[in-house]
Amino acid sequence: MRKIVEEISGEGLEKLLGEVVTLFCLNYIYTGKLIGVNATCVLLAEAKIVYATGDLCSKTWKDAQALPGEWYVQTSCIESFGKLK
Repeated sequence: MRKIVEEISGEGLEKLLGEVVTLFCLNYIYTGKLIGVNATCVLLAEAKIVYATGDLCSKTWKDAQALPGEWYVQTSCIESFGKLK
């Protein structure tokens, strides 16, 4: 049996701190500047909920509506994430 055990800090969501990210979650898509990460949630500034993406290669969302203030999203609901737009 082979096992690789390696812990690398600063990967995943932590690597994207300070960047505008897109979170594809169980029910919704969120976007905003990632300003906080812990074991249970992430914190977005200038957060938006994306109702219609349009072409993913375009620079803007077809329909993204601003959320009030900073917004928390549970990490257990995030399916994928990255820098998209």
